[in-house]
Amino acid sequence: MTIARTVRVHGMVQGVGFRPFVFRLARANSLAGWVLNEPHGVDIHLEGAEPALQAFLNDLEKRAPAAARITAVEVGATEQTGLDDFTIRESRTSGRPTVRISPDLPVCADCLAELFDPCNPRFGYPYINCTNCGPRYTVIESLPYDRANTTMKHWPMDALCSVQYSEPLDRRFHAQPIACPVCGPQYHMEPSVPLAIETTAQLLRDGRIVAVKGIGGYHLACDAMNAAAVHALRERKFRKEKPFAVMVRDIEIARRLADISSESEALLTSVARPIVLVPAKVELLGVAPGNSEVGLLLPYAPLHHLLFAAGAPDILVMTSANRSSEPIAYEDDDARSQLSGIADAFLIGERPIARRVDDSVARAGVFGPVILRRSRGYAPGAAARLPIERPLLAVGADLKNTVTLVVDGQAFVSQHIGDLDHYAALQSFEQTIRDLVSMYEVSWDDLLVVHDLHPQYASTVHAQGLPSPEKLAVQHHRAHIASVLAEKEAWEERVIGVSFDGTGYGDDGSIWGGEFFAGSMIEGFRRVMHLRTAALPGGDASARYPVQCAAGFLSQIDALPALAEPPFRFPRRYQDALQLIDKKIRTFETTSVGRLFDAAAALLGFTREISFEGQAAMWLEQLARTAFTSDAYPFPIDANTLDFRPLLSAVAQDRLHGKEPAAIARAFQRGVAVGLCAALRMLCENHGVCTIALSGGVFQNEMLLHDTKAILEPDAIRIWTNAAAPPNDGGISLGQAAMAAFEGVPHA
Repeated sequence: MTIARTVRVHGMVQGVGFRPFVFRLARANSLAGWVLNEPHGVDIHLEGAEPALQAFLNDLEKRAPAAARITAVEVGATEQTGLDDFTIRESRTSGRPTVRISPDLPVCADCLAELFDPCNPRFGYPYINCTNCGPRYTVIESLPYDRANTTMKHWPMDALCSVQYSEPLDRRFHAQPIACPVCGPQYHMEPSVPLAIETTAQLLRDGRIVAVKGIGGYHLACDAMNAAAVHALRERKFRKEKPFAVMVRDIEIARRLADISSESEALLTSVARPIVLVPAKVELLGVAPGNSEVGLLLPYAPLHHLLFAAGAPDILVMTSANRSSEPIAYEDDDARSQLSGIADAFLIGERPIARRVDDSVARAGVFGPVILRRSRGYAPGAAARLPIERPLLAVGADLKNTVTLVVDGQAFVSQHIGDLDHYAALQSFEQTIRDLVSMYEVSWDDLLVVHDLHPQYASTVHAQGLPSPEKLAVQHHRAHIASVLAEKEAWEERVIGVSFDGTGYGDDGSIWGGEFFAGSMIEGFRRVMHLRTAALPGGDASARYPVQCAAGFLSQIDALPALAEPPFRFPRRYQDALQLIDKKIRTFETTSVGRLFDAAAALLGFTREISFEGQAAMWLEQLARTAFTSDAYPFPIDANTLDFRPLLSAVAQDRLHGKEPAAIARAFQRGVAVGLCAALRMLCENHGVCTIALSGGVFQNEMLLHDTKAILEPDAIRIWTNAAAPPNDGGISLGQAAMAAFEGVPHA
């Protein structure tokens, strides 16, 4: 008996070879009908025998393309139309898009085999791709995902590509970025030379710096084993000490450089191909100074494989092409302008990049894989499904900014944008908002815009100027906790939420950053404990100078040693900061645990200005990793506050009496963990809660997480941390969106 069914598939099902997969699956089961892209995903019409239809539906999810992410399948009865074949139809554009856009995909094994096959028409072609791999988000200009809506629209297909694009049994069937050397874009070098890729490899061997156009922007590349080249890159880029990422030829080279656990290898070889932080075995001079970890990534674009095959060094610094802290360059003219004086040459590809997308950064952490920078390979995937029907836009924080657009409950988190105090990053932020709202055809009249509580954040100011009639402010640290619960889709779970970070605007207008909350997404979060309040002389400037920050904490401690004398040798800035506190000039209140770590770092010898965010705290953690003891300094609870005074006093006294700085750093780290866990046990008992949620930039500290897990292991306490969204401010936009889903719920 012949029957007919409609099938609607939701999720990441465009740009991942899903329609060709459906076509082949229908043909294999002798079914007639059609498949097409719709704004919501993919629509399928099937006619055939009931057993064949059931077999099709059973295999639809089990055998879907590796890059597809199916979130829902709706099956309904329909009328037969007498079709005798199965076809792929033109996409429909009616209705607002809700389909998930595929992130960019690494080159697949089949395309790699063709890339190095001299008999293949695409031999050596750097833009080779198929339905299983290649660019997606960085070439899509609008939905649905068809060639006319991508940056490949400028290159008409030749006969070879047209045949493969139209042949259902070919893996390039409906591969939108399909191209070949005859009809597609090319790469060239500036200054102009023949054999651009081979010349680039030679320049890299010679110790030169080359700007290389990739999938989501330009990289600056040099030989990671050439200390002079790495030093030159730092000097030209004005990047004093922040670690560089390193691309290695293959996983075997990675294993020689670092301790690669099975979890780290799974991340390195995953479809996202992020930079993965791993313990280094070999020191690469100048690559990650003072850091026991190295950020590794594997080749993911055909061009990378061609460069290595052409003789490029096996280990390349591959860092975002920009001047320090600015967004990655992705347009050719902008790259020429920005990178003049940094790069010795440019390897430029003709295919335009629709939007800048940095490499992602991840780690195989104590509580499982965690994304520290969510960008290429992950963005703009949906990080959660929220219980809200209306569309909303969450604009995130000012540091490590991302934005989140929610459409039909799907929370699409953008790529990493950066710090909005840089004009170029602010421009990128504004463009990303326009991009997402336009791509998903959301009306501003329907859109709820969510922003941080801080009235002077650039993101807040921009949000207030958007044409949406409704705005909602969400407190920074509650958003951190909400980001964890959003990932878990745990709306009714009562938790103790801990948000430890550097800066965030509190309910009382002070600078928070060491906060404990009790509650749930439904009932709201009540602040129930925090770090003891300290002074912050000079406000934000203290984040750049650990000794200035230390003044605000140490001013509350009696009987301190002479900190201007050995072994501390605090510079004049410390005394100047004390005077600001004494005179109450430009001095603010803070509960920031991030600043507490800075104060401890200053006592242990980090008395200079930091050159990148979080440097002093990272330095402290790295120092603690070299210790052989695990003592813990006291970090007691005093009237619903964690009292830092005994903690820092112990650090100062032990340093004065000659104890090894590494042992002191370890005792400080352990003390923070012990104090945190004591507070959590007390709060869980007081509030009848058995789940805790940890978020905020301080929880990027793996030693703190490791200690916390070990201390609480005997307790019946469940620990949740971020995984899909960063624990740092890159996860704030998701948390804001989740809080807004419960608009009207008291959050004070």
